[in-house]
Amino acid sequence: MEKADILIYGCTILPMNGKRFIKDGALAIKNGKMIFVGKRASANKIQAETKINAKKKIAMPGLINCHTHVPMTLLRGIAEDQPLKTWLKKTIWPLEAKLKSEDVHVGALLGCLEMIKNGTTCFADMYFHEDMVAKAVEKSGLRGVLAEGIIEAGNKALGEKMLNESISFAEKFRGYANDRVTTFLGPHAAYSCSPELLTKIKNKSLELNVGVHIHLAESKEMFREFAKNYGSSEVEFLDKIGFFRGHVLAAHCINLSGEDMRILSRRGVNVAYVPVANMKLGVGAAKIKDLTDSGVNVSLGTDGPASNNTLDMFETMKIATLLQKLVYLNPKILPMYEVLRMATLNGAEALRLGKSIGSLEVGRKADVILIDLSKPHLKPLHNTYANIVYSAHGSDVDTVIVNGKILMENRHVKTLDEQAVMERAEKTALNLLAR
Repeated sequence: MEKADILIYGCTILPMNGKRFIKDGALAIKNGKMIFVGKRASANKIQAETKINAKKKIAMPGLINCHTHVPMTLLRGIAEDQPLKTWLKKTIWPLEAKLKSEDVHVGALLGCLEMIKNGTTCFADMYFHEDMVAKAVEKSGLRGVLAEGIIEAGNKALGEKMLNESISFAEKFRGYANDRVTTFLGPHAAYSCSPELLTKIKNKSLELNVGVHIHLAESKEMFREFAKNYGSSEVEFLDKIGFFRGHVLAAHCINLSGEDMRILSRRGVNVAYVPVANMKLGVGAAKIKDLTDSGVNVSLGTDGPASNNTLDMFETMKIATLLQKLVYLNPKILPMYEVLRMATLNGAEALRLGKSIGSLEVGRKADVILIDLSKPHLKPLHNTYANIVYSAHGSDVDTVIVNGKILMENRHVKTLDEQAVMERAEKTALNLLAR
């Protein structure tokens, strides 16, 4: 008789591997991986230390947030209704200059708590004092793809210093927290890093075999400035200097020409579509159908809590598909299953984790969420995909498992003291604003 650590039974399984739902299904987990995914009737011989009755619940892969700045929970709600350039230069950057490493840790813990409560099991983060984010990942039990940010902004010495810090972080924290941390390098953008610095970043990423996480083609105003300075688009410029060699995750990608999209496809660049923050900052919408038709892998991200203002990937999925229908004036654009793929399998591919997470299959890491369907806004259940994408909220997630460990069950978080995390974050945020 086979033994497992956890047996989840009675649920409808959405495997996200192209196969149909499994009704009255079962999932067995051992040593952090799935050892059985199938019909409950076929799991009768599996014994488990922990059994979870998941009747009236959907089991699906944990959601993957491919672009955020998690510690910015501390800045939630303080830079509202401003254009991007003003938002950055007048409010956000001056406040970030006052941040201490402990502030980042407190903000990251709050963000991790929020993501657990909303069914996100893995996130890609780019920020400062990223070692503090790694420690929040370790404590919370989540999975993180983390990059120490690099901004030069005309200061060559600063750029070199931040590059060295990003390299040091990538080397030191690769495989941290029981291999739940993956590291990237984090250049802010083509306009905030010089060609020389970007070339160094690219070369170092290839040497270390780590990915690169960058903001790309986010604002028309910045695009015009960049084109004036360099005589090309950001994408053409980065391609010219060989920046797209290796693994690149590019957030936003709004202002792209057809040639830009062909370059991204040819170079295998992964795009993080960030609909909520882009709408809120009034910078436009990425043309997702054009990108996917060009062969680009598109994932989803929330961006930071200062520009979104939540880390709820369910909200992001809904807005992601609605915005595309509006952009193309076509209700068939970005169907429900496709947006679910973006938040799971596509996200895993974008983070170089495509062989280990993103779907529910035997041998993959056990990053699983259970969605409670016994809510008025999820009845009747005519179409499960529609209920997940258009009706469900992060608060409908009942259970979260990462790497085979239960982080939340019956909405109760087991790895963090919710009240203590929230109270500490409020005190820290007030202290930051008072400095």
